[in-house]
Amino acid sequence: MPEVDSYKQGTPCWVDLSSTAIDVSRKFYSNLFGWELDAMDAGNGMTYYMAKLHGRYVAGMMQQAPDAPAGMPSYWANYIAVDSADAAAERAVAAGGSLLFPPDTVPNGSGRMFFATDPTGAQIGFWEAGNHPGSGVVNEPGTMIWNELQTNDVPKAVAFYEAVTGCTSETSPAGDLRRYTSLLVDGRRIAGALKLPIEGLSPFWMTYFNVQDVDDAVEQAVDLGSHVIAPAFDVPGIGRMAVLMDPAGAAFSIMTGLSE
Repeated sequence: MPEVDSYKQGTPCWVDLSSTAIDVSRKFYSNLFGWELDAMDAGNGMTYYMAKLHGRYVAGMMQQAPDAPAGMPSYWANYIAVDSADAAAERAVAAGGSLLFPPDTVPNGSGRMFFATDPTGAQIGFWEAGNHPGSGVVNEPGTMIWNELQTNDVPKAVAFYEAVTGCTSETSPAGDLRRYTSLLVDGRRIAGALKLPIEGLSPFWMTYFNVQDVDDAVEQAVDLGSHVIAPAFDVPGIGRMAVLMDPAGAAFSIMTGLSE
């Protein structure tokens, strides 16, 4: 089992769900992925749920904040590991990003974080680990396996992440795509970026969760109230995947790699 105790700067390390209907989301993901949820006080009367699998935390979720913009849908947020949230925030602004939530300390020594938008408008979180490094298990069924930026200007966005985290990038064909950009840390592919496949969408980060069998997982998700955005399909040389919308309206992908 690929357990993780720390993440190098530039590596996606955590995902959490901002839900418009947290009770619906809790039931859906617990049934789909087998998560156990630990409730934690997030302050201001809010509860943050830590999803546990194999005895380790793998994701989080909470009710959307009352002061969220009207009509804001549910969404999965992605977090990238940084050595210093404060220094990374300064680099983010210098690289053309905008701070949505300035660096702040999370209670109980968990860590320090901030939210920003990259120069193309995609929202992204940055996480400086304290006693919580991020997802303790990855690439296993029910845990994150890939994180992917979908944007209208890949080179502009990639330059931002390189400037903020020191990651590198390479662009090459992948599956049916003639151009797919991979973000790398120490030469290892840790995330991807591609041009938005659907006209009119705003740039965003897509979360991919591993499943044992994509077709079975799609059927189960639909039975649990999910909507299929993209039915199961094969990506040559990579694996099989599908894109879903959970019952509270958040989009996510599921994936099974070729070696699984």
